Amino acid sequence: MCLIWELVDYVFRAYLLLMLIYAVVSWVPSLRGRWTEYVAMLVEPVLTPMRRIIPPVAGLDLAFLVVLILLSVVDTNIVLPQRYAACAFSLSG
Repeated sequence: MCLIWELVDYVFRAYLLLMLIYAVVSWVPSLRGRWTEYVAMLVEPVLTPMRRIIPPVAGLDLAFLVVLILLSVVDTNIVLPQRYAACAFSLSG
């Protein structure tokens, strides 16, 4: 079970990193390339439904911030405790 929670944690962290890369690329257009289309294909399906609920305000994409915070909260408060508990239990057993 420890391995599964470690994998879930790594997926959350990788996705958070991917979202940050997506944000930086949107601010610095000179970084754009073919690879950014693949990043957008992974990030936009999560952002699009949130943008229907929270539209951009004055050019600031609040949906992006909400998703970023939500993923961080879920990782910190659900995934990490489960990972630590599962790994501690597997080591003592």
